[in-house]
Amino acid sequence: MDVTAENNKVADIDITRIMEMIPHRYPILMIDRVVDVVLGEGATGIKNVSINEPFFQGHFPSRPVMPGVLIIEAMAQTSAVLVVATLGKESEGKLVYFMTVDEARFRRPVTPGDTIHIHVSKQRQRANVWKFKGEAKVNGVLVAEAVYSAMILDEK
Repeated sequence: MDVTAENNKVADIDITRIMEMIPHRYPILMIDRVVDVVLGEGATGIKNVSINEPFFQGHFPSRPVMPGVLIIEAMAQTSAVLVVATLGKESEGKLVYFMTVDEARFRRPVTPGDTIHIHVSKQRQRANVWKFKGEAKVNGVLVAEAVYSAMILDEK
């Protein structure tokens, strides 16, 4: 990973690299790219929402809306990529489990054709437990937000 001396920033992370870093795969992989990565601080995940997403078949056929819990999952996956980028190669592929989700708010529906920018920032870290604040925006408008914590585990 290309790290610059300037604020511990790393280059954009594409889908191939994301799949090396976290174990999620289709249909639950909820991010396509991670940009604006500052190690140990924050990052922005990008999700291009397509009508071909499997959840749109049932949520809802006459008015497709991305489930809010999947937006929260996209926040968690963006955070997991940030954690792996921060901790280094030895943390790749480890599982990250939700511990808490607090202050979740869903402001506007996300529909096919939207591009979600998922901004995550680390609030604190103690040992293998990380706490984040996430905000999801479409065209600069807040659509969802949450504070959540997760634990990274080595299950080898």
